[in-house]
Amino acid sequence: MILMTETEAENFLEKEKFPIISRKLTKNYEEAKKYAQKIGFPVVLKIASPELVHKTEKNAVVLNVTKESLKNTYQKLDNIKIKKQGILVQKQIQGKTLILGIKKDPVFKHIIMIGFGGILSELIKDISIRLAPINKKEAEKMINELKLSPLITGFRGKKLCKEKIINLLVNLSNLPKKYPAILELDINPLIVGEKSATIVDARIIFEKI
Repeated sequence: MILMTETEAENFLEKEKFPIISRKLTKNYEEAKKYAQKIGFPVVLKIASPELVHKTEKNAVVLNVTKESLKNTYQKLDNIKIKKQGILVQKQIQGKTLILGIKKDPVFKHIIMIGFGGILSELIKDISIRLAPINKKEAEKMINELKLSPLITGFRGKKLCKEKIINLLVNLSNLPKKYPAILELDINPLIVGEKSATIVDARIIFEKI
């Protein structure tokens, strides 16, 4: 089994033309400061480590980092005792949180899923599943099956960029044809706005070949 780090997974998906958040793996505070100034505040700081699957476990991710809090936040993360590749600096963006994923099933081969992220998803288990690959029609059906789908299709005059979500689902479902060794692929979160859908964090596990 080969577990990609977040940076490796995001680079892999970016190479496959998936929309990835602006980010940089930094080795020191000055490098982080320079990049944060380039992309604009607030930013997100994350520890990049092969030992971390869920970054919240060790408080390894900090949101809403401002120009004033950058140095202190960077130093706190840098001081956490864990094997790390560096500190990841990301642009912070607003929108609704979705989760997308692929899993290799021993019977049905690869399945694809979509759901809403965050606390609501944990409470109501709001997901939809299909066998991969899927077409646009099936992708739209998956979205419509979600209990919180009105947040995508239109709620109180606001709707998310449904077409971009559909395209992402279809493209994601086709990845196992090109890379059959994919065991698991998690996109969590996908941040979706009215005009965009951006991958903010990803994890990929491959079978050992």
